[in-house]
Amino acid sequence: MSGSSVHTDAQLFYENSDVGQLHAALVSIASLSHEERAAADLLEAHFREAGMEPQRMDDNVVVSVGSGPRTMLLNSHLDVVPPSSDHPFDPFTPTVEGNEVFGRGTVDAKGCVAAMATALIRLNHAGSLPVDARVMGVFTVCEETGGTDNGLEAIRPELPQFEAALIGEPTHMQPCVAQKGLLILRLDASGKTAHAARAEEGDNAISRLVRDLSLLSDFRFERIHPFLGETTQNVTVIEGGTARNVIPDRCSAWIDIRTTPSYTHPEIAAKLNERLESEVVIHSQRFIPVETPSGHPIIAACLAAHEGAESFGSPTMSDWLQVHDVPTVKIGPGDSRRSHTARESIDVFELHEASEIYESIITHYFASGAGA
Repeated sequence: MSGSSVHTDAQLFYENSDVGQLHAALVSIASLSHEERAAADLLEAHFREAGMEPQRMDDNVVVSVGSGPRTMLLNSHLDVVPPSSDHPFDPFTPTVEGNEVFGRGTVDAKGCVAAMATALIRLNHAGSLPVDARVMGVFTVCEETGGTDNGLEAIRPELPQFEAALIGEPTHMQPCVAQKGLLILRLDASGKTAHAARAEEGDNAISRLVRDLSLLSDFRFERIHPFLGETTQNVTVIEGGTARNVIPDRCSAWIDIRTTPSYTHPEIAAKLNERLESEVVIHSQRFIPVETPSGHPIIAACLAAHEGAESFGSPTMSDWLQVHDVPTVKIGPGDSRRSHTARESIDVFELHEASEIYESIITHYFASGAGA
């Protein structure tokens, strides 16, 4: 690990704390999506050295504390996006400057992995879970790809039923209780081709689409979500025309719609189809919006475990999608605005505090008798 020639309090703390040592080891591995095996090997060995018995499901690592029927899931991901061209330090050498440790994956999401894993190990050593409780840590691959090769999605059918979940993503340990989804639509306008000199003999598909896009720019979805606000839409791609002197008979536009639980994806598509000339085609609707009702015990446990914590909604997606049928909170150390950036970093002391907060959330949740 690199740093200044004078070891700061933060660097010494990071190098000597259990969570810091695990975090540094994980960040040192370039575990790009589909290349997570070395990180999975390290995490599996770390649990075994702590006296636990992890399982491997391909390159996903699963470990449990307790054996009761009431199960909570802790999940975060091992993969990272490729490094940027302008990192201030080697992206896979964790480097402490001030109170921050820099490197690819420091905040998204190896901070969450290290803090969750450390909390599980401490709980296992303490043996303090109620007899009816079980906590399962599931550390998965290919979260960053956004595709159907997602690790949590693949192994979910093989996992036992669980009654609540924590998804590890950077939120400064504030409980995210609602998350936007993504609906991608294609608008297909049809017309009739003709020579541009005889335009009256044709029907210009581009003109049809322009009318629809004008209507769409003024359209507002009425229902406002209390945490996520409006459902929003943006035109991102337009395709149409074949030659400068031909009236086009086809024109298409791609629409990126960031959705909230106020509307289902089919409901949005139907609303637009009623209003537009173009055919509305659903290209992708798998990234549904999710939320956990206010007052649910998993939210209450997160608020009780972290003084001053406040619930919020997030515009960014995560593996919460894969457990949308279970009460869930997205929560983890660090600032999500640093994810995927050249200056990705996490505060050393926040990382340590996160492991303690995860422990406390688990303790509060099971002490409440929720789901019993």
